[in-house]
Amino acid sequence: MNKNHLLVLFLTTFVLLSCDNNEEPDGEYGDYLVARPLVMSKAEFANSVDVLPPVSIDESGKVYTYQDYVFINDKSQGIHVIDNSNPEFPRKISFIKIPGNVDISVKDDFLFADSLMDLVVLDISDINNIKQVNRLENVLREGVFFPFEADIVEFATYDYETEILIGWETTTERRLISEVVNRDEIFFGDVALNEASDSDGTGQGGSLARFKIVDEYLYAVDSHNINVFDISDLENPKDLDDVYAGFDIETIFNRGNHLFLGSMRGMYIYDISSPATPTFVSEFVHGTACDPVVVDGDYAYVTLRGGNGCGALESGLFIVDISNIEIPELTISYPMDEPYGLGIRDEKLFICDGSSGLKVYDKTDVMDLKTLNHFKDIVTFDVIPLESHLIMVGDDVLYQYEYLDNKIRLISQIGLD
Repeated sequence: MNKNHLLVLFLTTFVLLSCDNNEEPDGEYGDYLVARPLVMSKAEFANSVDVLPPVSIDESGKVYTYQDYVFINDKSQGIHVIDNSNPEFPRKISFIKIPGNVDISVKDDFLFADSLMDLVVLDISDINNIKQVNRLENVLREGVFFPFEADIVEFATYDYETEILIGWETTTERRLISEVVNRDEIFFGDVALNEASDSDGTGQGGSLARFKIVDEYLYAVDSHNINVFDISDLENPKDLDDVYAGFDIETIFNRGNHLFLGSMRGMYIYDISSPATPTFVSEFVHGTACDPVVVDGDYAYVTLRGGNGCGALESGLFIVDISNIEIPELTISYPMDEPYGLGIRDEKLFICDGSSGLKVYDKTDVMDLKTLNHFKDIVTFDVIPLESHLIMVGDDVLYQYEYLDNKIRLISQIGLD
């Protein structure tokens, strides 16, 4: 990777906003989410993967399930491993330290994880003795996810010749409003996480995933490309040619021979009949908003989240008719507050609507979604509808729900702090 790559990304992504000095009176304080860079020496980064006893989570990210285990990303720091053999009493096992990690996928006891621009391969056949078996350097792009949700980014300089930015630390702080509005602040937008079957030896991720295993291939999206890996030899993946896919790609979902890519501009559909070389089929353009997507039957379900750097002012659920895969068309949309991940199990549609909680719908008639449940007093982020029950993560808590005939019921929750 070019030494200046990350620096160029920052310089081209910053949006400088200045506020009127008179917007707020002096002497008043406000709560602001402040982001600061996490930096590591390049020498330390190359040998940074480690397995530790359970630790408190700093900021919960995406969730992934495999067999009796749940893996929860701690943004830019690693993976919390949870024994979920008894969903009523989940138990923390360990923490896999992987600086710069955001996504994972698992197949046949091999876990693939990003570590910024590197792809790490771990053998998890013995969950109590996890081992790194390979590390492919400089095969991924744009491994650092900007702190899009932050109100203030205090960007300290660092020596990019010898150091590497591995992520961001965010804290809520009281600041004098007059000091904040009298300076130019750097703001970013928000990022977005895919339901799969483990019948082929793979696990399941949420709709916000950027990693997806299909048969003997791993697809990893960055903002512009589909990074393709041949994993027929699980210990020794082969980095194949990237496929340019568009702009602002955020998420990936698979159904059959198609990949559905969620981006801030729309949904892109790619054919993987020739798995090493995905080819463009069609796109659905929706404007500018953060966008995960899941697919069921003749419809793609897309949540659009506005605000921050996501572009759009309004948020909602868009249901797109893909019965003709080459001409996707909007069927109907429903208003939402701040949707993140979503998932489908049979006729139930689950939407993580941020601070508005978990919303459960009957989607039998897409033209008339009916509310089955609404869990209001929780913050929700990512969800995986398993065959036996539902797994959800939000606000540093792992929730699990039991399916009922026409509703769901909470069976357990475990704090990750």
